[in-house]
Amino acid sequence: MSWVRALKETVRSAMTVERTRLEPLVALRAATGLAIVVFAGLALFGPGSAASSAFGAFQAAIATFQRSWRPRPVLALASGATLAASTFIGYLVGSSHTAAFQVLLAVWAFAAGMAWAAGPTAGIIASGNVAIMLVTVTLPTSVAQAAGHAALIAAGGVVQALLIVLFPVRRWGAQRDALADALAAEADYARRLRHEPLAAFDPQPLMTARAAAAVTPRQARRRPLELHGARGLAERIRPVLASLADPAVGVPEEGPARDRAREVLAAAAAVLDAAARAIRHGEPVRLPAPALSVLRSPDTGDLLTGAPRRAAARLAHLLDDVVETAAPGSGRTASPEESIIRPTLPRLVPLALKEVRAQLRPDSPVFRHAVRVSVVASAGYLIGQALPLGHAYWAPMASVMVMRPDFSQTYSRAVARFAGTLVGVAVATGIVQLLHPGMYLSGVLAVLSAGLVYALLRTGYAVSQVFVSSYVVFLLGMGGTRWDQTVPDRVALTLVGGLLAMLGYALYPAWETPRLRTRLADWTAADGRYAAAVLRQYADPAGARRSEVREALLAVREARIAWREAVARAAGEPVRHRGLSRAAADAADEALALLGRNAMILEAHLPDSGQDPAPGAAGLADALAAATERAAKEIRDGRVPDWGPVRAALAACDAPGADVFRCGADRLVADLEELSAALRT
Repeated sequence: MSWVRALKETVRSAMTVERTRLEPLVALRAATGLAIVVFAGLALFGPGSAASSAFGAFQAAIATFQRSWRPRPVLALASGATLAASTFIGYLVGSSHTAAFQVLLAVWAFAAGMAWAAGPTAGIIASGNVAIMLVTVTLPTSVAQAAGHAALIAAGGVVQALLIVLFPVRRWGAQRDALADALAAEADYARRLRHEPLAAFDPQPLMTARAAAAVTPRQARRRPLELHGARGLAERIRPVLASLADPAVGVPEEGPARDRAREVLAAAAAVLDAAARAIRHGEPVRLPAPALSVLRSPDTGDLLTGAPRRAAARLAHLLDDVVETAAPGSGRTASPEESIIRPTLPRLVPLALKEVRAQLRPDSPVFRHAVRVSVVASAGYLIGQALPLGHAYWAPMASVMVMRPDFSQTYSRAVARFAGTLVGVAVATGIVQLLHPGMYLSGVLAVLSAGLVYALLRTGYAVSQVFVSSYVVFLLGMGGTRWDQTVPDRVALTLVGGLLAMLGYALYPAWETPRLRTRLADWTAADGRYAAAVLRQYADPAGARRSEVREALLAVREARIAWREAVARAAGEPVRHRGLSRAAADAADEALALLGRNAMILEAHLPDSGQDPAPGAAGLADALAAATERAAKEIRDGRVPDWGPVRAALAACDAPGADVFRCGADRLVADLEELSAALRT
C-alpha cells in the first residue's frame, strides 16, 4: 500500500463512528463520581485543587472503561494512585529544574511505552497518566500544595472505586457477555455447517471467554455458577459439530443422513442461542420445543451410524449439560479450586516486569514504541516551550495520548484527536461566550462533558475527543482561565503533537509486514504440535494425557489470532514485503486453518483408554512434530518446506481404509502439501 493510500485509510478510519451498545447507567455513575469530587473540591479547597481531583477522578473512570477482566474498583484505585505519584514526583522535579523535568518526562514516557508489554489496559492507563501529569504538575505552587493535590487525585480514584462497589451496574456483565458471545458463535457455526460442511470458525470468541473466565481467588468465591462450566462445554461442542457435518468422517454429502444431520445442527444452534440469552441476562433458559424434539428423537439413531451417530449422541449430551449449567445458580458459586486463577495486582507486578524485560530489545515493537513516545514527548515539550503560545504541555500530551505500538492506530488517532479537538473547543467556546459561566456553572458543564465522554467512549475516538476537549476548556475555566487564553493554544499545540506522533512513527517504525513470515512460522509450528499431540493419543490410548492436547490447542489459537491480527495491521501499512505476497498469505492461511480443523476432528473421535493403539500413529506423530518445527525455520528463512518424512511415515501406517484415524491422517498430510503449494505462489 502506498503512503497516500495509507493516509487516506487512516483518515477514513479516524472519522468512523461505530454503532455500539451504550451503557448510560455506567456513564452516569462515573459522571456522578466526578461531580462529587469537583464540587467537594470547589467548596473545600478552591478551583485549583478541584481541578486536580477532577483529573484524578476522570482518569480513574476512563481506566474502568478499558477492556479488562480485573475488578473495576481495582483499576480505578490503581489509576488514581499512579497518577497521584506521577504528579507529586513531577512537581518536585520540575518546580525548579526545567531540564530535570525534561529528563523525568522522557523516562516516564519510556516507562509508559514499555507498559504495553503487560497488556493494552496497562499501556492505556500509563499513557493517560503521563499525559494528565503534564497538566496537573502546573497547578500547585508549593511542595505542601503538591502533596495535597496528589492526595486529592488519589481520592478521586477512591471515590470512583467506592461508587462501583456501592452501586454495581450489571454485576459480572462483561463476563456474561463474553461467555454468551462464545455460545452465540457456536450457534452461528452450527447453522453455517448445515450448508457449508467445511465452514471456518473464528476462535476469537472462545479465547475471549477464556480470558474472562480467569478470576482472582476472591472473584472465584463470588462468581455465579452459570459463568463457570458453559465455556468448557462450548469448547467441547465445537469439534463435535465439525465432525458431524464433515463429509469424510461424518454423514454423506446427500441423503437422509445428511438431512437428519442438518436438523440436528439447527436444533443445536437453537439450544445454544437460548443458553446464550439466558447467560447474558441471568434468566432461566427457555428452550424451543421443536429443537428438543429433534435432539431427543429416536429416529436419529436409526438414520445415523458409526462416527456420525456417536457425534450426534455426544452433542445431545453436551447440550443437556449446557442447558443445566446456564440456568441461574440460585446463589451457588463455583469452587476456587475449579477456576482459572488470575494473579492479584500485587502478584502481577513481578510478572509484568518479566514481560517488560523480555521486550527490552531493539527489534521489539513495544521497545520501539517506548523509544518513540519518549523522544516525541520530549521534543513536543521543548517545542511547546519555545513557541509563544503558553500551555506548552498540550503538544506532548496530544502525542502521548495518540501514540500506539502500530501504525494505523497512531495515525488514525492523531487525525481523530485534532478533528475532535477542533470541534470540541469550538462548541465549548460558543457555550462560554453565550453563558459566561462562573466557577460552579463551569464545573457543571465540565461534568456534563465528561458524562458524554463516558457514554460515547466506545463509539469512536473522534467523537470522544469532542467532549474531552470541552471538558478541559470548562475545567480550566473553573479556575478563571478565559477561553481565548486556552482555545487557540490548544488547537495549535494539538496539531503539533499529532504531527510529531506521525513523524515519529515514520522515522522509527515497527512495521508488521516484514514479520508476517515469522507469525506464519509460529502458527505452522503450533499447528504441528497440536496435530502431533492428537496423534499420540491414538498411539497410546491407555497412557493418553488429554491435558497435552488442550495446551497445544490453546497455543494454536493464540498463534492463529496473532497471525490474523498481524495480517490486518500489515494491510494498512505503507510498505511491501516481497517475501510473502497477499495471495500466498491467504492460501497459507486457508491451508493452516484446514490443518487445525482436521486435527480437531481427530480429537473429537479420540479412542477410549481400552482401545488398541492405531498402527503407525506414534511414528507419524513424531515425524509430523519434527517436520513442522523444521518447516517453521524454513518459512522464516523464505524457503518452501518439504514433507517427505511425513509422507513416508504415513505410508508406514497399516490398516488403510475409511476409519477416522486413517482418513484424518491423510488429510493432515494433504493440508501440509497445500501449505507448501501456497508458499510457492
